[in-house]
Amino acid sequence: MRQRIVRMALVAGAAVLGLLILLTALGGDPDEDGARGGGGRSGEGSSPATAGGTNTGPGTGAGPATRLTVPSAYDTGRGWEIAGVSPEYAIAHATGLLAYLERVGDDRYRVRAVRTATGEPAWSGPPWRPLGSPDDFPHLVSLTKDDQQFFVTWSYGRTGEDPLSTADSFVSLDVYAAADGTRRRVEVPWAEAPIVTGGGPGVVISDGRTRSAVVAPDTGDVTTVPPARLGHPKGCAECRRLTEVRGMTAKGLLVSGARGFWVRGSWFSRDRAPAGADPASGVPASVTSGHVLARWQQRKGAPRAATHDIWAVHDARTGKPLVRAECHKPAIEPGEYPRASVSPGGRYLIAGNLAFDLDERTGRCFEEADGTKPLTLATVTDRGVAYGATSARSVADALNGGGNPIAVNLSTGVPEALAGSVRLPAAEVAGVGVFRWTDARDLPHLTGYRTRG
Repeated sequence: MRQRIVRMALVAGAAVLGLLILLTALGGDPDEDGARGGGGRSGEGSSPATAGGTNTGPGTGAGPATRLTVPSAYDTGRGWEIAGVSPEYAIAHATGLLAYLERVGDDRYRVRAVRTATGEPAWSGPPWRPLGSPDDFPHLVSLTKDDQQFFVTWSYGRTGEDPLSTADSFVSLDVYAAADGTRRRVEVPWAEAPIVTGGGPGVVISDGRTRSAVVAPDTGDVTTVPPARLGHPKGCAECRRLTEVRGMTAKGLLVSGARGFWVRGSWFSRDRAPAGADPASGVPASVTSGHVLARWQQRKGAPRAATHDIWAVHDARTGKPLVRAECHKPAIEPGEYPRASVSPGGRYLIAGNLAFDLDERTGRCFEEADGTKPLTLATVTDRGVAYGATSARSVADALNGGGNPIAVNLSTGVPEALAGSVRLPAAEVAGVGVFRWTDARDLPHLTGYRTRG
């Protein structure tokens, strides 16, 4: 890997030394890491710089600068606020940290992590130039492997000047240990725009079909599985049609075909169908750290086979179905299935109009008896309260103020209408609800409010 590191030399003399001290006090950071080249190789871990402060109100009695209209469970007088954050942010629940990207100059970015409970800076990485357009923020995901949590930024582009050449195209990833910000760079050759996910114990790079590479966050090792070796189950000819790499589990890649899904070398969905389901109908809809949400058709002849699907949460390690619920079949097959979201402690899982209590093994589908007026659930807390909206087009729409906001106590399953002006929390971490909003200058903010009680 060719790597260019520019360091500012200390120049003797009181005047220059004084200038450096002043720049440091103002948050200046002269270091820049512009690593390029070499596929599948990782750089050495680097020590993080001290985080600068872009917050207002962390750890003080003053509270955040802005008082939004939010659910009554949150105290707008106790919290923090950060301005100028990236479109994406990531959360490491076990460490209680939230990471975001900040722009440094015209073409560089850096990762900052804050303690979600207080908003205080935890660590900051050095600035770097991502691949692709300098106007676009790099992407940011989080993942967990063997109880270690990581933040990963990635960008895609090429190093050559020839716009028609893909020989030098690659995915560049910076992997940060969430606990202390130690960084490792990994670069993987890739010929076309990638899909990058981090829901399992590895970062999965795919083309949305059969080509994939998995990056181990703790070592930087890159593993590729040729399409011919995706472990298609014996006796399932249909599994070789519409084959697609879906994600990573603790046992390996999750792959789907036209009539089932499987983890290579471990388990096959036809042997893990929930009660009442057609074993050859499973479709994985979403993958989280430890769980797979799948949709199943009911067995032929079942009373509601023509009108309802079965949705089941499976243990990603074994494929065992843990809990199920039934929902009306959509009038039009969706192009994108609902994305699953798990409460910080892992007890509750929500996706679209579905909600599951994984401890009590109960599932609900929030819709009218005829399938109309489904809820869109966006966030779920450890208290068993889910926030969402009716008449929202998607989770993003609900979080941006679309539809009519609601709160649901999952123990009773009764939705409560909230005032139309209420903003929904995008996440809840360490007893703090995190709200995203944009001010009149089109500057994005993150505001954290403590939960009451």
